[in-house]
Amino acid sequence: MSGKLKLGALEDDTPVKVTLDLPASVHRDLVAYAQMLATQTGGKPGEPAKLATRMLERFMATDRVFVRGRKGRTP
Repeated sequence: MSGKLKLGALEDDTPVKVTLDLPASVHRDLVAYAQMLATQTGGKPGEPAKLATRMLERFMATDRVFVRGRKGRTP
């Protein structure tokens, strides 16, 4: 494998339960990504749900329009 994946090691965090139906192909890709990430970071493969959470976090953090829209707003 060449290059680094966009996500780093998964951190523990207090979860909020959300139910989400994924296409089987997306789930397979999440499992494969988790395995590649584990190889890259020297850890064990994470749960696909935690991986998807990190991907969503990164996506929203790098979406310029979303970030600009949130500035100045109180949560």
